[in-house]
Amino acid sequence: MLTNSKRTKCEVYSRVVGYLSPIQRWNKGKLAEFYQRKSYKLAK
Repeated sequence: MLTNSKRTKCEVYSRVVGYLSPIQRWNKGKLAEFYQRKSYKLAK
């Protein structure tokens, strides 16, 4: 594991209703919903 001095903090953004927003600012309920999401690929 890297020491804290060698790590770089990154922000995760998610698109909600057409707007990108950092998930760090979300409340607990919205964060829980974000981590339960599933991704789907549509057939062409």
